[in-house]
Amino acid sequence: MASSRSMSRTISTSLRLFSTSAKPSHHNYHQKTHKFLEPNSYVGSWDAPKDPKEAEAKLAKLRRDYAKQVKEVRKEYIREMELMRLEKQRKDEARREAIRAANEERKKLKAEAAKVRAQERKIAEEEFRQTLLEERTQKLEYWRKTIKAHEEKKKEKKELLRRQSSIWVDESQLEQKILDAVTDTTPL
Repeated sequence: MASSRSMSRTISTSLRLFSTSAKPSHHNYHQKTHKFLEPNSYVGSWDAPKDPKEAEAKLAKLRRDYAKQVKEVRKEYIREMELMRLEKQRKDEARREAIRAANEERKKLKAEAAKVRAQERKIAEEEFRQTLLEERTQKLEYWRKTIKAHEEKKKEKKELLRRQSSIWVDESQLEQKILDAVTDTTPL
């Protein structure tokens, strides 16, 4: 029986060592780094008096002193927790401020990029308009030239026709001209 107990103790100890050495937990870290308070003067200070009233008075005094100490420890704990809360709040505020600043910077860069794209788009549209205007001007010039050439051809035809028509003879004079041509053999 004793050997089975010692064996189970050895196994449980090795398992405990294995479980604690495999992954250090917060609990184990706290146990290793914990600082204990100084020994309390109350522990082991009780000497039993012979008179029960005196013992009761001593015990009441010890309870009051202990209550005062507990109250002080609680105040210190509350103070520490408040400091931790304030520190956490300050860190959170700093983190939020950093995120806000990064967001503003990102928005600023995005707006600048949008302005640059808008300017580039405006320049491209202006170039496109200029190209269209140049093309329209060229087409208009070409159209004017073709119309002018067409009108000049018309004028030339009219002029040619007018020159040719000056050689023509009116109907009223046609018989006379025919008679003259027959009698006069001179070419027209």
